Amino acid sequence: MRDYVLADAERPLFEWRWVERNADHILQRLGEHLWLTAAALGIGLVVSVGLAVLSLRWRWFYPVALAGAGALYVIPSLGAFALLVPFFGLTFATAVIPLATYTLLILLRNVVTGIQQVPADVREAALGMGFTRGRLLLRVELPLALPVIIAGLRVAAVTTIGLVTVTSMLGMGGLGFFIRQGIQTTTPNSTPIIVGIGLSIALAVLVDLLLWLSERALAPWARKTGKAVA
Repeated sequence: MRDYVLADAERPLFEWRWVERNADHILQRLGEHLWLTAAALGIGLVVSVGLAVLSLRWRWFYPVALAGAGALYVIPSLGAFALLVPFFGLTFATAVIPLATYTLLILLRNVVTGIQQVPADVREAALGMGFTRGRLLLRVELPLALPVIIAGLRVAAVTTIGLVTVTSMLGMGGLGFFIRQGIQTTTPNSTPIIVGIGLSIALAVLVDLLLWLSERALAPWARKTGKAVA
């Protein structure tokens, strides 16, 4: 017993050998984490744009949609997963549906705000050129609203990457698998916990940076306007 305690006490805080042995597994879980995040953001963005279009068409609908998104946002993540398990089981849908709903409050606000900030004279000019409402949305309003929409995506992406770790309770946790593994082993191992947390943080920073770069590439006029205002 004394030797067991001593061996556990002498275990280093971080073991590179563990990382080398589990490199393939780490890449697999990292891929799962990325896929869950991308799916949640994609679904959330599509639904948010749809709700935003309805909100701009019927003004009374916006506070209703916002209240609904806010109600979904405050549901505890584990509770949301548990509610869906009887319907979908421990599946991808059970994991991604709550993750997508948590993005709605952030994305809906930003999509509506971005479209509302499009200058009225630009809309009038487009309509005068014969643009339909649908073409106006796709060709004028959404492109001009991109900086605000991507700002919302950055916040939603970082939030979602953190929440994906909780889906390890469903056996689909991506990097959260390592956090749970490190805690639940007979002799707690800090290495998988550090790997899970460290890669989650690194992934959040990388995705945020990529979205920021995409904003600069897709909406260069916003950067020029910001300099002019400054």
